[in-house]
Amino acid sequence: MRYFTRILRTMGGKTMNRPGCVLMCASLMAAVLISVCAAATVSESFVVMVKPVVSVQRGHATTLPCWLNPSQSAEGVEVRWYRSNGFYSPVMLYRAKKFENASQEASYVGRVSFGSKDTASGGLTAGDVSLKLVDVTLKDAGEYICYVSSDRNHDSATVHLDVTQTGTPLLLSAVWKEDNLVNVSCESGGWHPAPSLHWSDQKQNLPHKSLKHSEESTGLLSVHSWLLVSSPSVVSCSVGVPGEETKEASILLDNTPQPNSRSSVAGWVLFALLLIALLAVLGALYYKKRVKRAKSKRESAQHAGENQSLLSNEPIQPTDLSISQKHYVNVTLIETENQFLTIKNLKLRDAPVHSPDGDKVTCRTAIRGKLEKSSGQHYWEVSLGNEKAGFKKSWWLGVTSTTAIHRDVDFSPTASDGYWFLSSSPESPGRLHFSTEPKVSLLVSSRPQTVGVYLDKERGELSFYDVEQRSLIGSLTATFTGEVFPFFNPGKGDTAPMEILHDSTEQDQSNGMGKSVDTDK
Repeated sequence: MRYFTRILRTMGGKTMNRPGCVLMCASLMAAVLISVCAAATVSESFVVMVKPVVSVQRGHATTLPCWLNPSQSAEGVEVRWYRSNGFYSPVMLYRAKKFENASQEASYVGRVSFGSKDTASGGLTAGDVSLKLVDVTLKDAGEYICYVSSDRNHDSATVHLDVTQTGTPLLLSAVWKEDNLVNVSCESGGWHPAPSLHWSDQKQNLPHKSLKHSEESTGLLSVHSWLLVSSPSVVSCSVGVPGEETKEASILLDNTPQPNSRSSVAGWVLFALLLIALLAVLGALYYKKRVKRAKSKRESAQHAGENQSLLSNEPIQPTDLSISQKHYVNVTLIETENQFLTIKNLKLRDAPVHSPDGDKVTCRTAIRGKLEKSSGQHYWEVSLGNEKAGFKKSWWLGVTSTTAIHRDVDFSPTASDGYWFLSSSPESPGRLHFSTEPKVSLLVSSRPQTVGVYLDKERGELSFYDVEQRSLIGSLTATFTGEVFPFFNPGKGDTAPMEILHDSTEQDQSNGMGKSVDTDK
């Protein structure tokens, strides 16, 4: 008190009276006490607490939790968030009750602020110094140090940020080898971090023969794996990263021999061994059928080239639907006269007439379409029903290189005959089939309502999409030579028609229709 009195009495070179001195002294002492009390709001000892690991998807926002223990105000302390070796170029710096941006790391400008560690947080006044980060990028992944300092104490702790990205739909492909073995491969791109990949069948996990991760130009990662399995079997591939939903795809491989005319005739020959005359007749019929079938094979080979496998040893990545739709074309029909079909305004359904093949779906109800150009990329859509008429259970969709569809009852079209198509399974709504030998089946969650077909002839790609779900159903790789025609078969027994949809932006002079689904039956 004497010290303050001495100062006050001599302030300004003037002597103050005693009452004024006492008043001024009391004011100064109060200010000092307030300052001391304010400084005391931060304990001499505190510990920085964090949540050690945080995961977020690329492009989203996240919070890295950090707080003081025991709980106390952090308004008057220094809070510095920085990366390893970046103390002097911090992610965020709060000091003297304000943010300092002069030395801030440039990539975080405008993307950081204080956040809340949880919904019950009291914020900065309760010691919550969590970092909120928005528009997270792949480069943001790694360690962040939360450093808190006061006049009497300092402490720090580290938070690890994982940035994830879910990849593209899985691409399964199969190549048949010797001894009834199939080489099945699975690949997907656009992941972060490096995803895990697992194979399984209906009974157990399967060991892979190869597993490879590759970095893409975007910094994301792709994964590719293959294994050998016995046919027939159902093989599933799953790919994922921790904390995110796993993507899965399955393929059914079937080597069950398809019934054909030769096995049928051979059965009759064996049955008629005791009747020499009948054997001669059946032998003549058999020879005639063999000659006719061989002629059909030669004609298909003329346009399809060599007998092509469904999938090459190096399967191509299917084109994204949004890109495929940029090549929309309005398909017209070539043959409009077919006694087994009813055709009206690009709607197809089986005609109510007797068919020698009974309920079996054959090429008798198939028809070809026409593309404006024989080369390049083409995309078209086909409606498989609507709410009023119901949805189709029986259909074929794809392309063919044959100039005339074979109408034989016992003809089963495959890729080797110049027919590449996707077909439904009327008894199994969750299964679709490719026209391959051996058979490949694709497992789907539901019957598609609208199917998009994309043909890139030069690239050798034929892809099928579920338009409503905007997802890939499956893709074929083949070598297309000569002219290729859209191929349609509405199947049998459905109330709903198959309708070829036209895009209103494509002015098709033959019918002038826009891309729409007619709700009339």
